[in-house]
Order: sequence, then C-alpha cells, then structure tokens
Amino acid sequence: MTQTLLLFVVVLLASMVAGLIRVKRGPTSSDRMLAAQLMGTTGVAILLLLSEAISRPALLDVALVFALLAAVTGIAFVQRYHAMEMGEQE
Repeated sequence: MTQTLLLFVVVLLASMVAGLIRVKRGPTSSDRMLAAQLMGTTGVAILLLLSEAISRPALLDVALVFALLAAVTGIAFVQRYHAMEMGEQE
C-alpha cells in the first residue's frame, strides 16, 4: 500500500512540474493563477498521501493550512482581477 501511495505522489509531482511550466509561460495572468491554484491543490494532495504513507498525522495539519492559503489566494486574485476590470470600464 505504501508503494502505491508513493507512486501517486510521484505522479502528482509530475503534475506540479507541468503547472510550474504553465506559471512560467503564461500567456495570461489568469492562466498563471489557475496553474498556481493547481499547484496548491496538488501540494495538499501530496501532503495527504505522504501523511498516510509514512504515518505522520502532523502532515494533515500542514495540508489543511496549505488548503486554506490556496483558498485565500484564489479569492485575492479574483478581487484584484475584478478591480482591474472595473477600472478599465470607467
């Protein structure tokens, strides 16, 4: 079971690398933000899998904090994007 979980972690790490490439290449700020959200969600999933694989329940708390930070970051991006849109219409 542990080997299966670690295999899933490796697959998720590959997904994070793809997200990092999208953050670098863009082309728009929305693409970059969505890729950053993907990386945050994937990071939470990796922490949850590692917590189970290596029997470290403290990683669950770290995953929860990362999930909350990712949600706050998404909200901040939407507010900033909305403010920029409203400024362009005036």
